[in-house]
Amino acid sequence: MTIQTMPNKTLHLVIHGRVQGVYFRDSMRREAQHLAVSGWVRNRSDGTVEAAVQGEPTAVDAIVRWAHRGPPQARVERVEIGPHEGSYTNFEVVG
Repeated sequence: MTIQTMPNKTLHLVIHGRVQGVYFRDSMRREAQHLAVSGWVRNRSDGTVEAAVQGEPTAVDAIVRWAHRGPPQARVERVEIGPHEGSYTNFEVVG
């Protein structure tokens, strides 16, 4: 019997709102590790947080839902979501 795995889903996120200085990046890293999602997250100079997330579709959907609320101190206004390419083996804070 062959077990088929679903192909990975890879998305690019830009999170707007009060998302810097509230432990967003480290909280997202911990959530991604919990969900077995790989990719990266970083602060941008315009005050947003940018991320690439990759993994099983249900796990990626879960991290996207998390990104819409973020950690308790964050106030997320909106999340831009688009396709992304790349291959990641872990999740890290960059930049």
